[in-house]
Amino acid sequence: MPDGFVYGENWAPVYEKFTRIRGKVAEADETVAFLERYSSGGSALELGIGDGRLAVPLNERGVRVEGIDNSDSMLKLLAKRTDLIKAWKGDIANFRAEQRYNLVYCVYNTFMLLFTREAQIACLRSAAEALGHDGILVIEVGVPALDGFASGQKTTTLLMDHENTIVDTEVHDPLNQTLVSAVLWFSDTSVRRLPYRTRYVYHQELDTMAECVGLELAERWGDWARSAFNETSKRHISVYRRTDR
Repeated sequence: MPDGFVYGENWAPVYEKFTRIRGKVAEADETVAFLERYSSGGSALELGIGDGRLAVPLNERGVRVEGIDNSDSMLKLLAKRTDLIKAWKGDIANFRAEQRYNLVYCVYNTFMLLFTREAQIACLRSAAEALGHDGILVIEVGVPALDGFASGQKTTTLLMDHENTIVDTEVHDPLNQTLVSAVLWFSDTSVRRLPYRTRYVYHQELDTMAECVGLELAERWGDWARSAFNETSKRHISVYRRTDR
């Protein structure tokens, strides 16, 4: 998991507002309905639980949700929202769960915050070991958007309205498939810099890494509404099962 100061500690104060502006709060019901189907009414573990945007409503549907996050600030946000969800500070790349879960899930590009291929494989291995015999792993990953880079750099406008101007600045390292980025958020007379870094993966590579740790692809969708994944998709929802079930 990336250093908490780089991501969680900086993002926690504005995370709820940012996810709402980006449409992730409005999407939560659709996401939770998708995840509930694979939890079998049992237990679920969220990797990078954050403020509980998904864990809380999933728990309210009768799923026993637990979570891991490496940010104290994010875990405090969750604790303010509910005391019904067990969550602990840890590294999603290397963890050992005390129980086995019907569902393990990692969404909103959290998987790509693991900055090396080795860390990503370790995460998949830890997740596979946390699954029950018929357990399911669900991962949401964005399709790499690499058009528009000039000399390895790109700036994208994420939002501009009467109150906010939000731009994303990125530096691309194609050899390591990494992006070192910062969101610049201008609001009235204030400006906030929110750094983060990611290692992008194509769906074929994700499948290969999953196979290395005993997982196989069961389904792949273009969004939480279960639209087909195709050449125009901006992300994919990948569903994996254990090969030894």
